[in-house]
Amino acid sequence: MRSREEQQAIRQDVFRWLDELMFAGTYEFSRAELINYRFRGERIPLLDQARGIRNPADFASTLSIMTSAKNHGYDDEIRPDGLVRYSYQSKDGGDNVKLRNAYAEGEPLVYFHGVRDGYYVAYYPVYIVHDDPDARQVHIALDETLRFFGDPLAPTPDERRYAERVVRQRLHQPMFRARVLRAYDATCAVCSLKHAELLDAAHIVADGDLSGLARITNGLALCKIHHASYDRNLLGITPDYEVRIDRDLLDEIDGPMLRHGLQDMHGRTLALPKRKVDWPSRERLSERFEGFAA
Repeated sequence: MRSREEQQAIRQDVFRWLDELMFAGTYEFSRAELINYRFRGERIPLLDQARGIRNPADFASTLSIMTSAKNHGYDDEIRPDGLVRYSYQSKDGGDNVKLRNAYAEGEPLVYFHGVRDGYYVAYYPVYIVHDDPDARQVHIALDETLRFFGDPLAPTPDERRYAERVVRQRLHQPMFRARVLRAYDATCAVCSLKHAELLDAAHIVADGDLSGLARITNGLALCKIHHASYDRNLLGITPDYEVRIDRDLLDEIDGPMLRHGLQDMHGRTLALPKRKVDWPSRERLSERFEGFAA
């Protein structure tokens, strides 16, 4: 068994490694990447071969938990209060013991959520905040502050409002980004820039429905300058997928960034996803364009 200090060092290094990949533009992690993580040259897979829980043999508690994009027999559920319900094995054994150890010791974990077969988004650090041995379920907090609610399963109205914001920011936004960038092949829909680290998944219309936040048809892959311009109505997109630039901005004289980055985009046709089912909603584009035109 590794010492607790070494286990904690590995956990922190996993978080650092994931941070580096995301900073470099990674918007979804492949199984091949995740099973080949290395700590000081030693390979330590972050996913199990056939199970949703990763318990290295020389760890005292769980390292990561995974929910597949496929249907499965477990009753996993993402709750609107910022918790993930995870059902563990029906039989007693080491997996369940290590999961309960993670709860008892307050160990930080990684939660991998499948966005498509073999690809995941990562949430970390997450913490187990409730264990129900009779139902064989644990609840995982997606934000560290949720650990300190009086009762994580029965939050106060203020706690619930805070938790819903966490769900939008920490759960749905990464899912939304992964799905939108994948649909647009990590390419800006306006200028065709192909550097994922410089791209965002922009909402066409703000969606208050939690279940709709990851809807590809309400999203656009935009580079950061075009995302900021779209959010500030300096750039608009018609329901016919044509780019428009604010009239005052078109008349402005400045340097090459304004000319080539924005003014030259006026009248350009949007680059659309390969699958028509992923094309942006004309209805939502129309609603958003009304604000730009006004």
